Amino acid sequence: MLDSGHTQETLLEVNNIEVIYNHVILVLKGVSLTVPKGGITALLGGNGAGKTTTLKAISNLLASERGEVTKGSITYRGDSVADLNPADLVKRGVIQVMEGRHCFEHLTVEENLLTGAYTRREGKGAIARDLEMVYDYFPRLKERRKSQAGYTSGGEQQMVAIGRALMSRPETILLDEPSMGLAPQLVEEIFTIVRDLNEKEGVSFLLAEQNTNVALRFAHYGYILESGRVVMDGPATELRENPDVKEFYLGMSDEGRKSFRDVRSYRRRKRWLS
Repeated sequence: MLDSGHTQETLLEVNNIEVIYNHVILVLKGVSLTVPKGGITALLGGNGAGKTTTLKAISNLLASERGEVTKGSITYRGDSVADLNPADLVKRGVIQVMEGRHCFEHLTVEENLLTGAYTRREGKGAIARDLEMVYDYFPRLKERRKSQAGYTSGGEQQMVAIGRALMSRPETILLDEPSMGLAPQLVEEIFTIVRDLNEKEGVSFLLAEQNTNVALRFAHYGYILESGRVVMDGPATELRENPDVKEFYLGMSDEGRKSFRDVRSYRRRKRWLS
């Protein structure tokens, strides 16, 4: 487990960014976060909080949706990513696994995985070794390697999406909503693999996740987004114990679950936090 000291090297730095869609709709309002080398950093919050937009801003995937970063900066290893397209970012070691388990449905599982190695210049031997590494982490994919990806289950497609990202030999994976639509035991399995990849392969993760409970058990550090702003951040162990986080994100409080009326007092408290 990483310590929460400040000696770690920073890989990704998002500094006070604003994102506007269609020239008018302000979606992110001054979001800042850092991803240290070797860390699992969680970006938490409900639907519409701005998590996916933040990841797309980092990956330069906003333009296709008429979105743009209008203020602030995003750097990776100290260099601005503003002019890099997603393929350039992959070459720098950053890859995004999109929400919704995007697979090439007509290709087999193994063909999907091999598409992840398209930017690499090493010989076939290195790529074959990495394919075996992916199969070691995802034995289910090895069993389904010849199946058409479109006919595999949601959990298997999520594994294919992460496995394909691993084939690019990334330093950092941006993982969007890995638990979405999956049964609890599969969520546990996916997050355990994320932790193993972090600890054994040294992959750093920034993961956007609505399932705060599971994310804070596996992450080292968390940022909570609400309405396009970071309202709280801290080491995952501290966020798990924070009464506001317990009450409004983990669905438990010392007095049991509160009624929605009580959210107003939370809003007042939250102004001091932000």
